[in-house]
Amino acid sequence: MPRATSPLRYPGGKTCLYPLVSSILRLNNLELRPYAEPFAGGCGLALALLYGGHVSDIHINDVDLSIWSFWHCVLNRTDELVYLIEKTPITVDEWRKQREIYLLQDQEDIMSLGFSTFFLNRTNRSGIIKDAGVIGGLSQKGNYKINCRFNRSDLIRRIRRIAKYKKNIHLYRKDALFFMQEIENLSVMPFICIDPPYFQKGSSLYTSFYKPGDHEIISNIILNLSCPWIVTYDNAPTIAKLYEKMRLFQFDINYSLETKRIGTELLIPSNGLTLPADLRDRQVSHALHQAA
Repeated sequence: MPRATSPLRYPGGKTCLYPLVSSILRLNNLELRPYAEPFAGGCGLALALLYGGHVSDIHINDVDLSIWSFWHCVLNRTDELVYLIEKTPITVDEWRKQREIYLLQDQEDIMSLGFSTFFLNRTNRSGIIKDAGVIGGLSQKGNYKINCRFNRSDLIRRIRRIAKYKKNIHLYRKDALFFMQEIENLSVMPFICIDPPYFQKGSSLYTSFYKPGDHEIISNIILNLSCPWIVTYDNAPTIAKLYEKMRLFQFDINYSLETKRIGTELLIPSNGLTLPADLRDRQVSHALHQAA
């Protein structure tokens, strides 16, 4: 596993899939091509693949203004962001201030919105920005304090490393459906890793989430993509039904939420992708037209 790449903490982040995805790219001669994520979030997997030399560049998209603002600042206003990380006090009073800035969602002040998003992500329980309390509670009587996930020097190191790869990172703020349809028309066919908001708990974890009908709409778009892709989802019967004609595999991920449990998720590859042999034991459904 690569060292932590993203400055953000993200519920269900997929950096743990780095060994699997890098193997898929190698087995299918897809290395050194563009790589795209319609639901970028923390971008941990995308960054790991870029740093590892597996992809030529990454196309990261997030329709959430606050998340997009943070990444925009990382790439385009690096020194200003680093200054705020160095100088801003990590206190409950500051948490209240940053929360107010975040709730305003001021599109005219991208720097303040981007930093407030980052600040809350690093100081809220489990990194959940939406409706989550501060680590340690407002009284700071918990076992962990507000600054326990705010290692300034390490976070700055991660941000400066990302900025060095700016020419290989393309940032978008589009509806994921439109993004996928556009990105497959790149001059070099991309590989797309699609990690939609959780079906069962998405509304409680993310500011941008889907209703049940939206998941069906996005499945129709995905199943008609012409480029290679994989989808990851929480293991819900409704999702399995939407992709019942595809190969389905189960995998485990540390959700890093309150329960600290290991949860089972689904991985769905596009037809034709060759997969690592050790993944076969996790197959729970076979495509009607078996791929190689």
